[in-house]
Amino acid sequence: MKKIFFSLLVSFLFFSCATKKQILYFQDIEDQDDRNISTTFDPIIESNDILHITVSSYNEEVVKPFQRNTGLQNNAIGNNNIGLQGYLVNKDGKIPFPVLGEITVAGKTRMEVEKMLKQKLSNYVTDAVIDVRIVNFRITVLGEVNNPGVFTVVNERVTLPEAIGLAGDFTLDGSRKNIIVVREENGKRKVKRIDFTKADFFTSNFYYLKQNDVVYVEPTTRGVKKSGFIPDVPALLSLFTVVLSSVILLTR
Repeated sequence: MKKIFFSLLVSFLFFSCATKKQILYFQDIEDQDDRNISTTFDPIIESNDILHITVSSYNEEVVKPFQRNTGLQNNAIGNNNIGLQGYLVNKDGKIPFPVLGEITVAGKTRMEVEKMLKQKLSNYVTDAVIDVRIVNFRITVLGEVNNPGVFTVVNERVTLPEAIGLAGDFTLDGSRKNIIVVREENGKRKVKRIDFTKADFFTSNFYYLKQNDVVYVEPTTRGVKKSGFIPDVPALLSLFTVVLSSVILLTR
C-alpha cells in the first residue's frame, strides 16, 4: 500500500513540473538576429477615432478661426485629465473642421492628415503648424496577466511584448503558447493566436498593436482546473499526503 501511494506522489510531482519549453519566451530568437525591422509604423485613422488637432502660427490671431475647444476630457492613464480638443471621426470617415468644413481623414496616417490640413490652410495662413494626435489610442489586455486593464499609448506605437509588460507580465497560470489578439479593421474582426515561446511573430502584422486591439492571455490547464471544481496539482498533492500519512499511521 505504501509503495502504491509513494508511486502516485512521485508521478504527480513529475507531471507538475513545467519544462523550459513551456515557460521561456522567444526560444528561437537567434533566428531573428540581424533582421531588418520596421521603424516607420504609423497607425491608420479609422471611424470612431478621436483626433486632437492643434493649429498654431507665429501670429496666433490668424489661426484662431481654425481652433476649436470641445472641452473633451481624456481620462486615460498617464494624461492627468488634460482637456483636449477632440474631433470624432464619423462613420463616413470625416471630421467637421472650422472654416474648411468636412474633411476626410479615415484611411490616412497622422502625417498625411497634417500635410493635407497644412495645404488646405495655406490659402489663409502661410506659416501654419499642424499637430494631429489619436486621443483614443488604447489597448486592452485581459486574462492571465498580473495587471489586466485598458492602457492608453501616448506615442501611438506599442508592440505586443510591450503590452504584456504594461499588464505586469504573465501570471504563473498564463499560457505562453496561447495569446489571442482581436482586432477590428475595415469593418471586419480579425483574430490571431500568438505563441510567445517562439519569435516568428516579430515579423507578424500583429507585432505592432493598433488602437483598440484586445489582447487575451489564455490560462494553462492548471489555471483552468483552479477555476473549476477539479483541484489543481498542489491541492491533489496535499490530499495524497494526508491520505498517505493516515495509511501509514493505520498500518503501524
